[in-house]
Amino acid sequence: MAAVTGASAISLIRSAPQQFHQNLALSRTNGLRSVSLAGYGRSSLSFGLQQRSARLRVSCAAKPDTVEKVSKIVKKQLALPDDSAVTGESKFSELGADSLDTVEIVMGLEEEFGISVEEESAQTIATVQDAADVIEKLIEKNKA
Repeated sequence: MAAVTGASAISLIRSAPQQFHQNLALSRTNGLRSVSLAGYGRSSLSFGLQQRSARLRVSCAAKPDTVEKVSKIVKKQLALPDDSAVTGESKFSELGADSLDTVEIVMGLEEEFGISVEEESAQTIATVQDAADVIEKLIEKNKA
């Protein structure tokens, strides 16, 4: 039996001729959906819809004071006014940072916290919270 994603099956059903709609059988078995279509000289045409597991992202939120320090450094590097709202959810790009600004922010963070951020880790930093999380991981790693 061929596996079809939910969106593909819905698209197939919507584009199927009217006679397919008359012979459509939708059932739910063991948490999975299966669609059977009968017609066009075949005894049955069946597609299984498989449930996709949800991706879980487990992360330990950085300490509020680390997020605050990172926010201050970001404001300084981007020359943002003191009253500008920079939170953990703030994305560097939304604050007006380009790739060079992001590199300078990472360098400022390395200097402030006495750490060295590897290129792979630096590329995953998009928000203030991301930066704070990376910093705390590196600090913990250096303590061990």
